[in-house]
Amino acid sequence: MRDPFQNPFPSDGARQAIWEMLVSRDIDAFLAADWSMVEDDFVEEGFIGIDGRKEVNPDKWRLAFPSLAAYREEWLRQARDFAGQRFAEDPRTAIFTTTTLEDIEIEGDTALVRKKFDGGITKADGTRDVLQWQTLYYCRRHQGRWKISGFTGYLPNPMG
Repeated sequence: MRDPFQNPFPSDGARQAIWEMLVSRDIDAFLAADWSMVEDDFVEEGFIGIDGRKEVNPDKWRLAFPSLAAYREEWLRQARDFAGQRFAEDPRTAIFTTTTLEDIEIEGDTALVRKKFDGGITKADGTRDVLQWQTLYYCRRHQGRWKISGFTGYLPNPMG
């Protein structure tokens, strides 16, 4: 059984750094609703984010984040909303358990990263929030480290 807290790339420096950025640091920053923890993980110039709206048909996808500033505002909104909720289980454990990032394709200084969510989190009232989508991240080595230059996210998991 996989340890959801364990980086699956212990001997691959590039993949290890990408996993830390997109799993460990991202989850901890989201739970703290603290953008400053991840702000250096992005390439601002040319950043673009596509919201797949959990739709298989690309005709329904939207350019929801034409800039990093637009994405930051939505990220903060979601993080603050999440922080205001009460859960019947440890949110950090639930999110790590739900998250899988084991497929990273690297060509030179560019990477395509597949991050998937498959599970959920139980709220204090007994209801369950389903976390079931996937995101394709476009990363590149920028200023000496791996950073996110864009993504196509909120895609169905599985795709169809």
